[in-house]
Amino acid sequence: MPPKQILIIDDENDIQEVTRLSLQLTESWTVIGANSGAAGALLALSECPDAILLDVMMPDMDGPSTLRVLQQQKSTIPVIFLTAKVQLADREKYMQLGVRGIISKPFDPLTLGQQIREMLAWE
Repeated sequence: MPPKQILIIDDENDIQEVTRLSLQLTESWTVIGANSGAAGALLALSECPDAILLDVMMPDMDGPSTLRVLQQQKSTIPVIFLTAKVQLADREKYMQLGVRGIISKPFDPLTLGQQIREMLAWE
C-alpha cells in the first residue's frame, strides 16, 4: 500500500514544515503544502490527497471558505481543521460545516499522525 498523501493548507510556513516533518517521521506519509486557501483548493483537486489539514484563519480565503470551494467541486477528500480557536462554540460551528475533525494549534508533532488516523478511522 502506498504511503498516505496529506495536503496541509496553512499560510504559516513554520506550521507546514513542522507538519511535514512530523508526518514523514512518525507515519512515513507524503506531505504537500499550499500557502493559501485558493492555491490549496487547486492543489487538492489536482493531486487528490488522502486528507487535507486546513488552517481556519488565513488571509484572503479562510478555512471555511476553502472548505466550501472543495464541497462545491464535489470533493470527497476528508478535511481536518487546524485552529488556535478552541472555544466549544467555535468547534461545534466548524464540525457543522462537514469537517472530519479539529486539531488545536499548537499540536503535538509526536501524536499528530495518530490523531489524524483516529479522526479518519485509518488503520
